[in-house]
Amino acid sequence: METNVIYELIGYTASVLVAISLMMSAIVKLRIVNMLGAVTFTLYGILIGSIPVAAMNAFIVFINIFYLIKIYRDKSYFELMPADSDSNYLTKFLGYYRDSIKTYQPSFYFGKNYNFSLFVLNEMVPVGLLMGDRTDDKLKLHLDFVIPSYRDFKVGSYLFHENLNYFRDNGIKLITTEPGSDQHNTYLEKMGFRMENSSYCLSLEPVKQSV
Repeated sequence: METNVIYELIGYTASVLVAISLMMSAIVKLRIVNMLGAVTFTLYGILIGSIPVAAMNAFIVFINIFYLIKIYRDKSYFELMPADSDSNYLTKFLGYYRDSIKTYQPSFYFGKNYNFSLFVLNEMVPVGLLMGDRTDDKLKLHLDFVIPSYRDFKVGSYLFHENLNYFRDNGIKLITTEPGSDQHNTYLEKMGFRMENSSYCLSLEPVKQSV
């Protein structure tokens, strides 16, 4: 294969990566793919002897690295806000994200009234929603949803790692949920849920230390 053809393929690859990144809603994935595109463009600029192309894209690489480090190092500020089942905003939120919800948790039933609804807020913007049925000390989640642009952030860790005492303080000792898509099931496993009798379960009982 001629050298010029190889250079063109590298340039086309870089263009495709940048174009794909601009179509992504998840911010972390956008920056990672955009950075890969910029790295490829930097290589392309060096190979064709274009210093401006190489320098500009190298600068974009460092910008993406800077913001990725910032995202992972900064502690996002989240807050929990219970919602009434007849809330107009809750109804609108579910309607707006209906298609995305059905993709990740196809078993969720939109027409049912649940006795547990909890918004996760980031700087007063609703970025996540839990809905389910509370029975005594058990909570069966029917919905654990995070809006697309925050799926790379720390909402799940905030709920099920950092803030488990919220559920314990409200008398909940066990959280269960049905399997969803493969991506959602992977998320549940990372959050500490374990499959038991065809449901994912997360025990909130204190771990007894052996003497």
